[in-house]
Amino acid sequence: MNVISTDIEGVFIIEPRIFRDARGYFFESYSKRDFDEKVGSVDFVQDNESCSSRGVMRGLHFQCPPYAQAKLVRCVKGSVLDVAVDLRTGSPTYGKHVAVELSEHNHRQFFIPRGFAHGFAVLSDIAVFQYKCDNYYHPEADGGISITDPSLGIDWCIDLSEAILSDKDLRHPLLKDFTSPF
Repeated sequence: MNVISTDIEGVFIIEPRIFRDARGYFFESYSKRDFDEKVGSVDFVQDNESCSSRGVMRGLHFQCPPYAQAKLVRCVKGSVLDVAVDLRTGSPTYGKHVAVELSEHNHRQFFIPRGFAHGFAVLSDIAVFQYKCDNYYHPEADGGISITDPSLGIDWCIDLSEAILSDKDLRHPLLKDFTSPF
């Protein structure tokens, strides 16, 4: 696997080594040995999957400590714009983001450490999105910031006036009105 550093320390884009032939392709989507060596030791304990249609935006979510989660995410069908926003108090990149297109064609994965909000926008007709978490989900630890906050400077690659968001995601505060738990 090829691990690509981003402008924010600890956030990585991961490209698997793909073997193609007349039958199709094969790749290892996850190897603990390789991940530990190239990214760091993370004990993933839960896998999740969502299916969404074009224009759906999910996020920007996180779990508050002590239930914070690191995530390894990928899109196995369709394509999404995936985003991580640094919420670590005192970080030189606080409030900054990394965005990457994840798709069934590029097979990229995105590693998001604890202390970040995470979200995505669906760019294809349908997207099936999978992610590994290093901590179990706790509803009482849910947190978020507004996915449409203009101060974040995120180009979601979709028309926000046509975006489909949950009621919960519409209620998240702007970054300027937010106190980070990290």
